[in-house]
Amino acid sequence: MSEKPRVRFAPSPTGDLHVGNARTALFNWLFARHHGGDFIVRIEDTDRARTSERFEKGILQDLRWLSIDWDEGPEKDGAFGPYHQYERLDIYDHYLKKLIEEDRVYRCYCTEDELEAERKALLSKRMMPRYMGRCKNLSDKEKRRLESEGRRSAFRFKVGEGTVEFNDLIRNAVKFDCDSIGDFIVVRSNGVPAYNFAVVIDDHLMEITHVIRGEDHLSNTALQMLIYKALGFKPPRFAHHSLILGKDRSKLSKRHGAVSVKAFRDMGILPDAFSNYLSILGSSFTGVKEICTIDEIIDGFSLEKAGRSGAIFDEDKLRWLNKAYIRKCNVERLTELLTPFINDAGYDCDTMDRRWLHSVVEAIKGNLGTLSEAGEYIDVFFDDSYKIVEDAALILKEGHAPAVVKSLQEALMLEECKEDDLYRCIVDAVSNKTGLKGKRLFTPIRAAITGKTWGPELDSLFAILGKESLLKRVNEAIATVQKP
Repeated sequence: MSEKPRVRFAPSPTGDLHVGNARTALFNWLFARHHGGDFIVRIEDTDRARTSERFEKGILQDLRWLSIDWDEGPEKDGAFGPYHQYERLDIYDHYLKKLIEEDRVYRCYCTEDELEAERKALLSKRMMPRYMGRCKNLSDKEKRRLESEGRRSAFRFKVGEGTVEFNDLIRNAVKFDCDSIGDFIVVRSNGVPAYNFAVVIDDHLMEITHVIRGEDHLSNTALQMLIYKALGFKPPRFAHHSLILGKDRSKLSKRHGAVSVKAFRDMGILPDAFSNYLSILGSSFTGVKEICTIDEIIDGFSLEKAGRSGAIFDEDKLRWLNKAYIRKCNVERLTELLTPFINDAGYDCDTMDRRWLHSVVEAIKGNLGTLSEAGEYIDVFFDDSYKIVEDAALILKEGHAPAVVKSLQEALMLEECKEDDLYRCIVDAVSNKTGLKGKRLFTPIRAAITGKTWGPELDSLFAILGKESLLKRVNEAIATVQKP
């Protein structure tokens, strides 16, 4: 690439960061890092009624969580600020005056009810809804009459005739007929610029070279190309990637389940796993390889490899990937990541011996699909939390199980075992006494020492719990199953 690219991510702080928008941010960031360019974050906060500082902070926190850093933007000023649209209103007003002087816009006094009636009328005739230009040729007298009624005017762009054409870096040649567009609003009646007007000015003044976004913006690009031409600006290159879809192939929404980055963060998806999944979703940046480092993803990133068809969001696949990341995560980092989830489960990590906690984390990491599942597994390491669930109690009463548990009790009381050889020593003794192996041996042992039918590997449990705790549990198990 001959020029140093400048790309941007421009969220509206009106809600939590959606998975689809996070993917757009990630694509822009990967493109910038692959080509040695700049990644800019710009906050589109002109919708003052819905804009929230809480949402803005949440979006920035989610980007940091995904390790998406920006070169310019909030908290990182550069030469092209300000990076909040609401602080740029005077800039938009300057360019509106230019369009007025060149007769490229006109005042529109239509109310929402009138526009809705026009839309329904067109739909009833099976026509594409668009503005039909009722205010385009108003006389000064008509304008004064409407203003005397208390109507405030918006400004609409004169689209004209012809076609809008551009070459998309993912979808190749794209063409729109101006007859199907209709004159569109560039500044609302409250004086706030519309999205398509503000974004053109911002992208031009911030010297954005490439606009990478979802395919749902294709029609917006047609409008923006008209504004670029009217203002005499050179447009950037456009690339419209596919959208993320639910399993029913409709656009991913709340009815499909979790859709925000925060929701997946709260359930305990690792940031590396989430970035990895969003990168490979509907793309072929890394070939057939599914588990990749961020450097491998940056190295393989290419807009040509971004899929054109919708990408199905498969939460099961994300959990599978997350489980793989948890397994390869080093115990120190994993312990830090798990700490808030363990605390939420009712335990206080600050009161635990760090070496002991590391050994517990090492023991359960292979069982975890998400970090939030830690509470389901960590309780087996605390005697105060020991209780026998119904499924385990049934196992302990059936067939050969009572003999196994009785032999386990005897082995724990009588066998002289080295601490680092406790598991092999005790299990060998029980196996020799009962003549049992495999599932018939291990299932009753697990049920007796954990009170459950599933959980961490038995060798880890023996090593962490120790002989005293194991014997205490086995005694309680025997007492429990002997009750009528």
